[in-house]
Amino acid sequence: MSDIWLSMLEFLGQAWWAEVVTDNPRCTYYFGPFASSSEAESAKAGYVADLRQEGATNIRVTIKRCKPDPKDLTLYEGAEEDDAALHVGGLPIFSS
Repeated sequence: MSDIWLSMLEFLGQAWWAEVVTDNPRCTYYFGPFASSSEAESAKAGYVADLRQEGATNIRVTIKRCKPDPKDLTLYEGAEEDDAALHVGGLPIFSS
């Protein structure tokens, strides 16, 4: 029953998510969905610990109701610049 409830909350945009923003790398991560804010709050420490272990700095977490697009669960702010740096004249650059 809880899986059905969570699916319904997610569909309606009423599920809880942990939005994690870091400065280095400049990323926004979405972890969830959760059926309650307390569930998301209790999972928060694990996400922060993992990101710290990977070297992320200035980690900020907001627990909120939202409906993130599945393709945007990790947003890297430098992605456009990195993508442009890998292409010249519309063609990809491959390292040798």
